[in-house]
Amino acid sequence: MVCMNETDGEKPISSFLRLYSSALHKTLITLAIDMEAHWEEDMRMPFLQQSNGSRSIHNVDQEVTTIMFKIGGIECASSLASIESIVQKLDGVDSITVSPLQGQAVVKYVPELVNAKTIKETIEAAGVQVTEFLEQEIAVCRLKIKGMSCTSCSESIESALSMVEGVKKAVVGLALEEAKINYDPNVTNTARIVEAVVDAGFVADLVGSENDANKVHVKLEGIVSPEDMAAIKQSLELVNGVNHVEMNTEEGKMTVSFDPDLTGPRSIISFIQGTGACYQASLYIPERQRDTERNHEIRTYRNHFFWSCVFSVPVFVFSMVLPMIPPYGNWLSYKIHNMLTVGMVSRWILCTPVQFVIGRRFYVGSYHALRRRSANMDVLVALGTNAAYFYSVYTVIKALLSDKFEGQDFFETSTMLISFILLGKYLESMAKGKTSDALAKLTDLAPDTACLLTMSEEGNTLSETEINTRLIERNDILKIFPGSKFPVDGIVVEGQGYVNESMITGEAIPVAKTKDDRVIGGTVNENGCFLIKATHVGSETALSQIVQIVEAAQLARAPVQKLADQVSKFFVPAVVLAAFVTWLGWFIPGVAGIYPKSWIPKAMDEFELALQFGISVLVVACPCALGLATPTAVMVATGKGASQGVLIKGGNALEKAHKVNTVVFDKTGTLTVGKPVVASAVLFSRISMEEFCDIAIAVEANSEHPIAKAVVEHAKNQLPKHKTKTSNGELVKDFEAHPGAGVECKLGARMVLVGNKRLMKLFDVPVGPEVESYFSDNEKLARTCVLVAIDGKVVGAVAVTDPVKPEAARVVSFLRSMSIRSIMVTGDNWSTATAIAKEVGIENVFAETDPLGKADKIKDLQAKGMIVAMVGDGINDSPALVAANVGMAIGAGTDVAIEAADIVLIKSNLEDVITAIDLSKKTISRIHLNYVWALGYNVLGLPVAAGILFPFTGIRLPPWLAGACMAASSVSVVCSSLLLQTYKKPFAYAR
Repeated sequence: MVCMNETDGEKPISSFLRLYSSALHKTLITLAIDMEAHWEEDMRMPFLQQSNGSRSIHNVDQEVTTIMFKIGGIECASSLASIESIVQKLDGVDSITVSPLQGQAVVKYVPELVNAKTIKETIEAAGVQVTEFLEQEIAVCRLKIKGMSCTSCSESIESALSMVEGVKKAVVGLALEEAKINYDPNVTNTARIVEAVVDAGFVADLVGSENDANKVHVKLEGIVSPEDMAAIKQSLELVNGVNHVEMNTEEGKMTVSFDPDLTGPRSIISFIQGTGACYQASLYIPERQRDTERNHEIRTYRNHFFWSCVFSVPVFVFSMVLPMIPPYGNWLSYKIHNMLTVGMVSRWILCTPVQFVIGRRFYVGSYHALRRRSANMDVLVALGTNAAYFYSVYTVIKALLSDKFEGQDFFETSTMLISFILLGKYLESMAKGKTSDALAKLTDLAPDTACLLTMSEEGNTLSETEINTRLIERNDILKIFPGSKFPVDGIVVEGQGYVNESMITGEAIPVAKTKDDRVIGGTVNENGCFLIKATHVGSETALSQIVQIVEAAQLARAPVQKLADQVSKFFVPAVVLAAFVTWLGWFIPGVAGIYPKSWIPKAMDEFELALQFGISVLVVACPCALGLATPTAVMVATGKGASQGVLIKGGNALEKAHKVNTVVFDKTGTLTVGKPVVASAVLFSRISMEEFCDIAIAVEANSEHPIAKAVVEHAKNQLPKHKTKTSNGELVKDFEAHPGAGVECKLGARMVLVGNKRLMKLFDVPVGPEVESYFSDNEKLARTCVLVAIDGKVVGAVAVTDPVKPEAARVVSFLRSMSIRSIMVTGDNWSTATAIAKEVGIENVFAETDPLGKADKIKDLQAKGMIVAMVGDGINDSPALVAANVGMAIGAGTDVAIEAADIVLIKSNLEDVITAIDLSKKTISRIHLNYVWALGYNVLGLPVAAGILFPFTGIRLPPWLAGACMAASSVSVVCSSLLLQTYKKPFAYAR
């Protein structure tokens, strides 16, 4: 806990009073304008509020939402007054303003009391045409859902959510047990969304929204009454940058959403403490809900399995073990009355708690499934165990009433079946918890605390304070000690050393960092002491962005999962039908004497044998394994990819990548480094190289062009002790840039030109054969030549190149070995493009292509039947990234390119193109293998359970063993997916 004290300087209470008076002044002005515009309506409102009981005053804690409608058909002032009067009477409407000239109506209302649809219908009832909602918002929330057992459950939830008005999109992840819902907050709210899931028969808890990272959780002390909390909330809502305040009066806690551009958590806590002398505010860190829920689920299944074993093991011993040991099991055959024995009664007593108390979850799940006209695993378990239990009760009652009845009970079938299923669920929940280990490790990379420096205006350090990482605000100066982690993204302002970024990028080699270099939160300072300025905090950090992308990917449904979705729709009904047919197939021939009586085990009859086969068929089939085959593999693969520096945005991208047979590369920044460097420098006069470099620094230092910066950097390396003026003391004057050509200026009395041949031609500077030869030789090598002329004569030249990435040729070669074709598309000229393509081994080149042309080339390739992946880094690559089957963005590229891509290569290393494709292939292969496991259990298990081997070998599958096989199928599928955690990059690129 970090408790914030009053800051130096002006007290927060003073700033609060000044802010409050300013807000009050603005409110009074707004009120006066509103009264002048609607004085007649305002005169009537007090009377309406007193005489008409339909309007209610909403609680101050209820949030007021604003919505705008596009309207038409208002012809007179009386219509305007009528509309406002009618809508104002709605319970929950705070205010309405209608503008006939702008054709819109603005309504402020409380969503808990009235919704946008009711308001729209009320306006229409007044004779006004409402055509559409304006400025429609789309909010996102996540729900934790309990009770899902197979894909039919997730489909039922998605169907229930899609029927909620205002819900635009709902995605339910079976393996993650979460749902992501896009909805219009003006039409519905999270309470109604949760209610829809509960009505569908599941337990739902609100996890949070997209902006959770920009929230601060505050615990308050010294609060005397709820009025104090309300006062603090109202004060906070006036603070610039505070978006929303949620209050828990009972626990004295607040959750404040804020805009990191305007305020931060420390400022909010400091402000709260300033509102009252007795208030103490401290940071409150809630438990990570996903881990808490997962641990709770594991503990629940473990406890249920333990208690089930307490009862089922004695039942198993009494029915299967002791009767085979005559001296010890004789007491079980002691008859209480007629044919009722001690063993039957004891087994009945021990089985009943397992069936109805421990197994209650199967009844609840079956009820909700049947109520929504679907069937799941719970239905199969409930049918199988009930058939065994109630037939056993029938045998007990008949034994009690008859002195000749000789029947066998199946109480051990019911108890052992439930125990094995609970064991399977326990193992499955533990295995599923491991599928998101990579994501949990990413989340835990950021340190808990950081060292905050307080700086003076002169840049001197005044104090060092250890604070919680969640309290860091933008532009804070932080001190990073050797061996510690960077808490947020930032820029180095002082210090140098090496940083290990392997946990984010997968790159094991430490990266050198000096002043003005960027650092990533979660990476480790290997050596040296850094001072950094925080530039990205909260949800803006690279680590948070990676976690959000991986979470979204794990929730997304891959197209390959459609097979499981289609099978699950008729799976359970088909199994129930198969079980009934199996029972008839053994019972009727047995009664008719078609098969020998010797087939029937001792102490059984035809009905009991047929019942055993029918129950085995019911419980051996498992739709859970089929539903888990895809999502668990996608979860593990996306997490593993993130740890390797490859961000895959969902199962759809993962599946499409394995089909890629053509990779299209951009040139600049993708195949090349994207940063020009000087390759060579020559002199064409008697000027010295030192003077030549001195002139280049003096002139090009005034230009922002990348080539100019490359020239200056090269010249400075040649002259470490360069000055801001030439060696002769001449200052740069009359500097002028010529776009696309170069620059001109005066150095004393000398006229200096630095640029290309076009600039030389513009000023009639002759270019001799020697210079022309230098030009042509470098153009063949894809280099750009910069000429330097003094007083109308070329004195020297510099060749600048954008070097090819060292791994580019190897990547193209490796793709060729994978039967994947490589193509380059660039906006650069043909000569440069051809030279670069030749160097890296690409045969097909499209040069001088604009951004839309790149997208057209992609579409042309797709029209020829190719599955295309586009690799790019810039804004100009965005159309092509979207057009491609799979878009891969270089991590160092623009935000637009990264947003448009399906896969992000964090390290900006082309080797990860191969990693992404190879990981995709391995994942799809694993999903197919999972389907083999899931379907294999059913294809092989169902005939054996139905007794197909019994006539020939005497082998049959008892119901309790069938239940064990069913549990094993789900566990084996999850464990199969977990093997993806052992994935290694292709051996040629292993570091």
